[in-house]
Amino acid sequence: MSHIPPALFVTLAELVPELHVHCAEPWCLIGSAAARLLGAEVSVADVDVLVSHADADALMALWADRRDVAHAPADGDRFRSRFARFRFPGLPVEVMGGLELDQGEGWQPVSPGRLVLAGVQGMAVPVPALGEQIRILESFGRDKDRERAATLRRLRHPSVLSIVSSS
Repeated sequence: MSHIPPALFVTLAELVPELHVHCAEPWCLIGSAAARLLGAEVSVADVDVLVSHADADALMALWADRRDVAHAPADGDRFRSRFARFRFPGLPVEVMGGLELDQGEGWQPVSPGRLVLAGVQGMAVPVPALGEQIRILESFGRDKDRERAATLRRLRHPSVLSIVSSS
């Protein structure tokens, strides 16, 4: 069993069932929360959810009363998406609909590639497979993402398809 911080567990317990119900297209977690669910010892300040444009619009309508309208995403010159940040118990949730990245060669979609399921107290949480997470994080080019990618590279057996506890 792998440990996840209580704040992340509380957020996932409310978030994941809603995503399974309200997203019509495939979705997944990316970033630090996804890395943590594979067993990487990284800090998690928010939960990043990659969804389609249409699902982002649906979630924005569903969670309108939770929306943090004052928040502006960092690195707007490198990333674009149908973006919204929401207040959830535990940690903030950032929804990115149709995320694209510009590495200097124009906007390209961020594809999660092959997904695996991380188990959290009986919930199936889709995250990019280990190699895919490393690829995504390295493509972002920020120091914090390169550090997460290095932590993931050191994993021998990611914690997927297993129960992850919050204690």
